[in-house]
Amino acid sequence: MMSLDEPGIRILLVDDEEAFTRNMSKLLVRRGFRVSTADSGEAAVSAVEESEFDVVVLDLKMPGMGGIEALKIIKRKKPMVEVIILTGHGSVETGIEGMHHGAFDYAMKPIRIEELQEKIAEAYQRKKIRLQNMQR
Repeated sequence: MMSLDEPGIRILLVDDEEAFTRNMSKLLVRRGFRVSTADSGEAAVSAVEESEFDVVVLDLKMPGMGGIEALKIIKRKKPMVEVIILTGHGSVETGIEGMHHGAFDYAMKPIRIEELQEKIAEAYQRKKIRLQNMQR
């Protein structure tokens, strides 16, 4: 398991299931993450426009703007933000489609907090490497 040597990784957790975002947010905060939540694709896009995030954990199936559409807008507006797609409804193909649009990775729900924490740490490391490469 990758260690999180950088406390305070800024996460936006996006899901229309309130219980999921509430519970997962609590678990992530206890592990040292700085977590904001959004309950829709539209709210996620607004949050990304207004604040800086390192990693967005984005549910795929939501009423209104779905995860793929939100992903495309987020990556266009903030290309350095890493996005992890979460899906309870989709399939491997949908996760792969998300990666074609710039997602770092995807995971199926339900997801264990340890697995999500590891994916977030890996996404954050990729962001740091990309930033270092830009500065060269």
